[in-house]
Amino acid sequence: MTDDDLVAKYAAEAKAAMSAEASRRVDEMTDPVEEERLRSSSLLKFIGKDDFVPALLSRLGDVRAALDGHGGGIAVSALGWGESDASELDLVLDLTGACLSCGAAPGTLEGVKSDLEADKEIFRIRFSSALLDTFDELGREFILAHGAVEFV
Repeated sequence: MTDDDLVAKYAAEAKAAMSAEASRRVDEMTDPVEEERLRSSSLLKFIGKDDFVPALLSRLGDVRAALDGHGGGIAVSALGWGESDASELDLVLDLTGACLSCGAAPGTLEGVKSDLEADKEIFRIRFSSALLDTFDELGREFILAHGAVEFV
């Protein structure tokens, strides 16, 4: 086994352990029956209802544990439709709560974007440019230069 193979093996084990811990934490903080109801229902039926953001949250992977565990969340700033399909959502999101001032926010934004864009009913996830004002100068420069997210 080469050094690269060993590094890859440990990285895969660490990722699996972190994912299992994230799932455990989400399971502790949520009602699994309600989460399944939200996750298995069309997002379109929740538009304009109180369950819309919880339905979005139910579609998040490991990043959900960070949001829930650190007193943060997401809010919908704008809702539109995909360019070619009126059944795909084009969302602009904000972070809420403690996530606004967290140094890990760039990674959180990327996790939210990738998890939600994996849903067939979501065309695109972008973030409110007002979020950029919550970062210090270095954080703002970092997310603009290296973040795989778009601000509008």
